[in-house]
Amino acid sequence: MNMLWGGTLQGEERSRVGAEFRHVIGELVELIGKPNVSDLFPALRWFDIQGIERQTKKIFTWLDRIFNSVIEQRMKMDEENQARTCKNKESSSKDFLQFLLELIKQGDAKTQITMTQLKALLMDTVVAGTDTTSTSIEWVMTEMMAHPEIMRKVQEELEEVVGMNKMVEESHLPKLHYLDAVVKETLRLHPPGPLLLPHSPSSTCTVGGYTVPKGAIVFFNAWAMHRAPEEWDDPLDFRPERFLIISHDLKKYDYKGNNFNYLPFGSGRRICAGVNLAERMLTYVLASFLHSFEWGLPEGTKLDLMEKYGFSLKKATPLVAIPTPRLLNLELYN
Repeated sequence: MNMLWGGTLQGEERSRVGAEFRHVIGELVELIGKPNVSDLFPALRWFDIQGIERQTKKIFTWLDRIFNSVIEQRMKMDEENQARTCKNKESSSKDFLQFLLELIKQGDAKTQITMTQLKALLMDTVVAGTDTTSTSIEWVMTEMMAHPEIMRKVQEELEEVVGMNKMVEESHLPKLHYLDAVVKETLRLHPPGPLLLPHSPSSTCTVGGYTVPKGAIVFFNAWAMHRAPEEWDDPLDFRPERFLIISHDLKKYDYKGNNFNYLPFGSGRRICAGVNLAERMLTYVLASFLHSFEWGLPEGTKLDLMEKYGFSLKKATPLVAIPTPRLLNLELYN
């Protein structure tokens, strides 16, 4: 919410809208991940047998009301701020919603967007950027708790780069090479979107001896590609070092989708638009978690690595972990 519309809402209203917003987005993400019989038999779509279309319309109505309320507040704030000097305007930080509203006001045919498109962009950012990121963080923490020796290596790197008397800052991230390898290895085994986004060829083509007709819906099984024994040594082993060995080969396996063996965020023009933000958020949050705390399981519990398919590849059982402060200066936690 901070990234989307910053301080547009304040106090109790911010808490109320935030709670409602999280609830609605949670329901939407769960709904998107449900198997839909109409995908297999399009003729059944009109009957809405599972009630998915009805539920979707209900959720979109909720979201539209929330967005309208926030947009109205932001436009009112912008009108009140017009009295400020240009210097103050330039020095103030802007949130995503403010930039989008400025595009609407500009009137430039090349960049102008409609209010409906603005709401769609807000929703895409939330749905694609929150659930997948939090799921990936959970998987990285799970894999490291399953491999404590790897967690210890990450913490040793953090001690060397950051120090035990400081908190992690964004400037530290480019130096955390081993943590970067851990994240990449986790996304290899547990890609946030296991089937990526559906594609459709504009003309009939042949791929690997198979004819793909024009207009067909095509999915890429990134989950299977990332575990293919023909492409990866010991593909089921969690081994971050595999990404350190090739790190000098012009970053052969980055997040840009240039190598079709590794596509956690897709590839080409339809690659995840937030890939750069997701990369930095993942690394920063994980670095902060691992540098600031030791992590353990509640007494009597076991770590579960089973997967549950949905819009994103979630854990079948949510991770429950207990943090213990590890920094020397306890005042850093205030």
